[in-house]
Amino acid sequence: MTFVRKGRHTLSVKRVDNIVLSVEHVHKKIGKKMIIKDVTFDVREGEIFGFLGPNGAGKTTTIRMLVDLIKPSSGTIKVYGYDVNRDQENALQYVGSIVENPEVYTYLTGWENLEHFARMQSGVEEARIQEVVDIVRLDQRIHDKVRTYSLGMRQRLGIAQALLGRPKLLILDEPTNGLDPKGIKELRLFIRKLAEEGLAVLVSSHLLSEIQLLCDRVAIISQGSILAVGEVNELVSQNADYVIWEMEPLSEGEIILSQFEGVHLVESAESVLDDSLIAGMSVNSVVTQNEEGIIPAILLRLVKAGIAVKGVNKINPTLEQLFLQMTEGENIE
Repeated sequence: MTFVRKGRHTLSVKRVDNIVLSVEHVHKKIGKKMIIKDVTFDVREGEIFGFLGPNGAGKTTTIRMLVDLIKPSSGTIKVYGYDVNRDQENALQYVGSIVENPEVYTYLTGWENLEHFARMQSGVEEARIQEVVDIVRLDQRIHDKVRTYSLGMRQRLGIAQALLGRPKLLILDEPTNGLDPKGIKELRLFIRKLAEEGLAVLVSSHLLSEIQLLCDRVAIISQGSILAVGEVNELVSQNADYVIWEMEPLSEGEIILSQFEGVHLVESAESVLDDSLIAGMSVNSVVTQNEEGIIPAILLRLVKAGIAVKGVNKINPTLEQLFLQMTEGENIE
C-alpha cells in the first residue's frame, strides 16, 4: 500500500537539530493486550535507519502509527516537530511511504499511475513526475503497461509514487520482498543515493545481511519493546568474536582448547552463527568464543600436540548474530 498525504509545501519546517522523525515512549494497546511497549527512537536527515524484529514483534504496527493509519495509545510521534496525531496535515506533508506492498494499477502505464497519485496531492506537476521517473531510473519503461514490469520495477514505481510530494522522510516496509539478488543490490544502491541527497529513510526488513550493508543505524524490536538502538558498526562490534576450528582428532583438540583461559567452547553453533556459516562447517569443526590475539598460541599448542589443524576461520561479528542473541533465537519476519 502506497501512502500519500496532501499538504501545503510552503509551511516552514520546525527543525530539531537534524532529526526528521522522533518517536517517544509510544505504546499501543489492543483490547487488554499491550502490543507496543515504550518504543523510542529517532531518524535523522540523510541516514538510512533499519527497523528489525522477529514475527509479531510490532514492526508493522509501529509503522502504521508513524503514518497515522492507526493511533498510539500513548506517546508522541513527530515529524520535524509536528505531532502526527494532533497535526497530521503538517506532519505528514513531509512523509512518503510504502506500507506492505506498493499499490499499482497493472492495466495502466507507469506514467498513468504516477499521474493518478499526483492528482491526490497539491502542487505536483508534470515536471515533478518526470523528475521522480528519472530518480528511480524508469525512464525507458515508464510508458509501458505496469503488467509488463518486473517486481523490482514495480517496487521502484512505488517508491516514485512515495517521492512525488518531495518528502523529507521515506518509510519502506520490507522493500526487498520477492526481489532477486540483483534487484536487492540495485535497490540498496538506489536507497543509498537518496540518503546521500539528504532524505531520511526508514527501512523495515528481515534480510539482516542486507540491513547491515545498507543501514547507518538500526533499532531492534522484540515483543513490542526496543532492545537496542545504535549505529550498525558499534552494535556489531560489541558482539562476541567467534572462531571456527576444523581439526582431527576433534575430541583431543577440544580438550586443548578448553585448557586456555579466555576460550569458551560454544555448545550450539546454531545459536550464534547464521545458516550460511553452519552449512560450510565439517563434522570435525568446533566453535569457540575468544579474543583474536590468542589464536597463534592456541595453534602452536595444537600442532605440538599432533593435532591436524585443517582450518581456522575467525568470524566477523554480524547483525544477525547480535539479533539472535538479543532475541534469544526468535524467528525473524
